[in-house]
Amino acid sequence: MSDNETQCTLFNKDVYKCNVIIALKRTTGSLSLVGCCFMIGTIWLFRKYTILSQRLILYLSIAALFDAIGYIIGDMTPDGTTCDFEAWWMTYFDWTVLMCVSCITFNLYMNVVKQRRTEKYEKFYHLLSWVCPPLLFSLLPLIGDNYGPAGAWCWIKHTSTVWRFLIWYVPLFLLILAMFGGYSYIIYFLKKRISSWQGTYDPDEERTVQLIKEDIKVLKAYPFIFLILSIFPFILRIHNAFTPEGTDIFGLWVMTALTAPLQGAVNAVVFGLDPETRTKLTWAQIQLAWASRFSHSAVHEYPTVFNNPLDSHTSGESVINPVNTEAVRRSSSFDQKQRYGSLSLEEN
Repeated sequence: MSDNETQCTLFNKDVYKCNVIIALKRTTGSLSLVGCCFMIGTIWLFRKYTILSQRLILYLSIAALFDAIGYIIGDMTPDGTTCDFEAWWMTYFDWTVLMCVSCITFNLYMNVVKQRRTEKYEKFYHLLSWVCPPLLFSLLPLIGDNYGPAGAWCWIKHTSTVWRFLIWYVPLFLLILAMFGGYSYIIYFLKKRISSWQGTYDPDEERTVQLIKEDIKVLKAYPFIFLILSIFPFILRIHNAFTPEGTDIFGLWVMTALTAPLQGAVNAVVFGLDPETRTKLTWAQIQLAWASRFSHSAVHEYPTVFNNPLDSHTSGESVINPVNTEAVRRSSSFDQKQRYGSLSLEEN
């Protein structure tokens, strides 16, 4: 932080304000780091990664974790190789987070609207999330030396305003609009399907639609989070485009430092609010999952606690059943595998 006295270019070189911004972004970045570790740990502990939709959330968590690291280590680094690397890191992992959210939306669309299994698309999800466009868009600013000091961290230089919008903000908002359009169509599709039902009441169909609605409530939050957390950085860069370097608004930078690095932390809150995940985050379930993780025997029995569906709206009591560790290994994903069962998802 001592170097900030010479590297601070914000607020007419007010070092105190520069240090406040650095401290804020590292604090929110650290919160995101913790949130991402919570998501990754939960998915690992309960073996939720056996389901593709949960693996996509796992990939999102990993991308957001590295993005948070970028905000934590980023500083007012002078223009040069180190600053270029920090700027590339930020651009690359911002793009990986965005593309992971896009793949989650597309996967749900294929499951619900096209009624197709999507495991075969996983390699393409990886390609989109980690190679192109993230690698492409993060390398392009190196042409013509467009990376450099950009306020409280390194990114695309103040003098390369057009690059900022072409490389990031224009694609960002186009993709967010596309994702909201996709969720709107999924909801419309479900309503249309419900209205077209004929004949006797089908409890399996009703349960499937209800589970899909619950998934939509959770999954649609991820692009919404991205949109909300991008508002202040977007306003900041618009202000930068029309003002000389160094004449920034302190309050605007404060809001940017509080929101831009917060992706992982807010994702973790949404992840924890998922009903299926929340039911597992009890001490008994955590102990059981931990024991099953490190047990080398499949014949030992441990008690598992789960809600009795017949009593879920009345007594709220739990039933204790003995299960062996092999059953525990599969139990975390059994309900998820059945979520869209009545949709008869096609392989191709």
